[in-house]
Amino acid sequence: MSHPLEPLVIRHARRLPAPSGPAGHGDVAARQFDVALMSVGFKLSSALLEHLSGLSEETVVDTATRTLENVREITGAHVQHNVYFLDFPANVPDTFDFWTRCIAEALADDASRDGTLAQLRTGVVDLLTLPSYGTYQHTYAEMLAAHDELIAAAGDRTTVLHLGGAPDDEVTALYLALAGSTTPLGEEGLRDLRSLAEHCVDSAQPEAIPVRENRAVINVVRLHAGRDLLLDTVTDVLRLACALSGGDLTLVEPTRFRVSARRVRRALLAGLDSVIEKAPAKLADVSTHREAFKRLGERLHPHEYPQWPYAADVFAVARGEKEARSFDSHLEELLGANDILGAVRLLTAAPGKLFRSLDRLLRTCLTQEERDAVVAAAEQVAPQVSGRVLLSVREHLHNRARETGERRVFVNSRGRAWVTADNRPLVLPPERIRLIDILDSETRRRLPDPGHLLIDPDILDVALPLSGKATAAGLGVLPRGSLSPVEGELLRFFVHWKQKSHDTDFDLSALMLDSEYATVCWLSYTALTEVEGEHSGDITEAPEGASEFIDLRLNAVRGTFIVPQVNIFSGESFETVEESFFGFMLRGAEQRGRPFEPRTVRMKSEVRGPGRVALPMAFLRGHDGRWRAKWLHLYLQGNPSANRVEENRVSVATLLRGIVEREYLTVRHFIDLMADRATATTLWDGSTVPDGPVTYIGMERPDGLHPDSRTITPENLRALIPG
Repeated sequence: MSHPLEPLVIRHARRLPAPSGPAGHGDVAARQFDVALMSVGFKLSSALLEHLSGLSEETVVDTATRTLENVREITGAHVQHNVYFLDFPANVPDTFDFWTRCIAEALADDASRDGTLAQLRTGVVDLLTLPSYGTYQHTYAEMLAAHDELIAAAGDRTTVLHLGGAPDDEVTALYLALAGSTTPLGEEGLRDLRSLAEHCVDSAQPEAIPVRENRAVINVVRLHAGRDLLLDTVTDVLRLACALSGGDLTLVEPTRFRVSARRVRRALLAGLDSVIEKAPAKLADVSTHREAFKRLGERLHPHEYPQWPYAADVFAVARGEKEARSFDSHLEELLGANDILGAVRLLTAAPGKLFRSLDRLLRTCLTQEERDAVVAAAEQVAPQVSGRVLLSVREHLHNRARETGERRVFVNSRGRAWVTADNRPLVLPPERIRLIDILDSETRRRLPDPGHLLIDPDILDVALPLSGKATAAGLGVLPRGSLSPVEGELLRFFVHWKQKSHDTDFDLSALMLDSEYATVCWLSYTALTEVEGEHSGDITEAPEGASEFIDLRLNAVRGTFIVPQVNIFSGESFETVEESFFGFMLRGAEQRGRPFEPRTVRMKSEVRGPGRVALPMAFLRGHDGRWRAKWLHLYLQGNPSANRVEENRVSVATLLRGIVEREYLTVRHFIDLMADRATATTLWDGSTVPDGPVTYIGMERPDGLHPDSRTITPENLRALIPG
């Protein structure tokens, strides 16, 4: 019998918890399992193939059935990807010819003739009223029959599935890794963490839970299980209340609190009381989220529980009935009086806040004495600052070398982006360089000795995951700002969505820009064909799910940038639909195949953000003519309806420029910091791996690594970030 959380281990670790069962001769079934996996771009490692071969055939078949189901969902192959034009990418008509044909078919239809004629008299025809427009005109089986089989190629994706340990051990290890993460998790990661925490509530716990959102999720589980809560600030209690109400754990968006059960109210009030009793100064933290605490107090009724007077003080501060001066107000007073030295002395008590304030402090300094004091304080408290903050400030200072007036891109935790001119005064080079040296020295000090470093060159330009919120869930997805090579003749985008309660129309488009970010052309439902490629046709409703594709011939692209985007034309939002994901495939021109072939999928990511326009990634042509993917994970607000690529191309180009021209901190930076402590550093060429243990950092874990090796891949890249 399989472990209920086995799919999480496969998705996060690319490991199959060791199946158990009667011994037998499962070698034939294991090889068949391996072949079936290869059809969706996966493969059994040699160790896993050997393990399965020693089990009974029935056990292997049962393992194969559920594992194939899991990996098909990872690649997006769990749904039927039909296309409007049966032969896509062949025989896609000219847009005007296609619309004319739809009108002719409507005129030939007794039910739609009169309405179509009435529209023609006005000079404007609504495509959505034409019977043959926007809905599939053939079955999925008919579409499959019209396409040849995919010809296998050496460049097809192969993801190795490795042999794991005992199921409970694998689940516990994954729980500890996610719970103890030094960087915030994305929405999927938090959902998975809760499932893992429920299973592991009475097993091993991480030594520390540095990310407060993670702690809130775990506290929900501990509360329901009757365990002690992990609380050391009043904000921990507020996050827990938000988590219990299904609200925003980052506290950016307001939460509608739904606290009603007396047991829950008692737990939250007791937690607040305990925090303030131990450290009364923490009452000052209430003012940061005053309105949220006021609304929470209305649900908790603290006056009914006189046994917790300190909890009542929290809400008295929120209502303004009790004074508790905040740290930030004291800091603002000092800065308002131009007392930089006093502000620096105050901030040494809050190292993280000092580092986040470095840019502002240095811009405010008037004398060299003040600038020296800021740098000296940073050096003094650096050992107390989290690794994520050190690296975030390092990236920020690196980009502050540019002249003022450049574009400054803001992206919030949900991927909503906007751009403004950067008119801040420069951080003077001497201080900026001194601080960068301090940050690099402190980061290097925290890194473990790597031993033999084995590096996949393709990972060097992958951005460090300083926040899991900068990465969507899925297959082959990299953090925002990452660059990865694109090898192939044909690039094919796809989007799939399934509406939940009413008709929903998502539109896949691709915008081509030149080196100055000016529009060259686009492919969309309004431009089905271009020199660059073809669009598969517009689908306007998705009760059973719908897919759209764009095929591009990379050597024909007239421009420097390709920007795929998903526009909501009408209906449910990205966050409301039952399912929504985007991806791309790469294949050779001779491979043929169906519109969707899972083993050619290089990336598949969930589309679950705010706004009405999604920008998952862009593709850049380098000076050498080679293409690379640049990961965006952005959302534009867009219009309430009828979003089209033609209408948002200026804002898309502006955002793209800001992201492309920003220099992100990448894995290459970490390799440089570790290299002088490594016993050897080898760039792996994809051939034989070393016999002994290594620290491998790459896109995919190679088969045959020594069992004592440390492996870092995109699935656990956060493990690079020191605490």
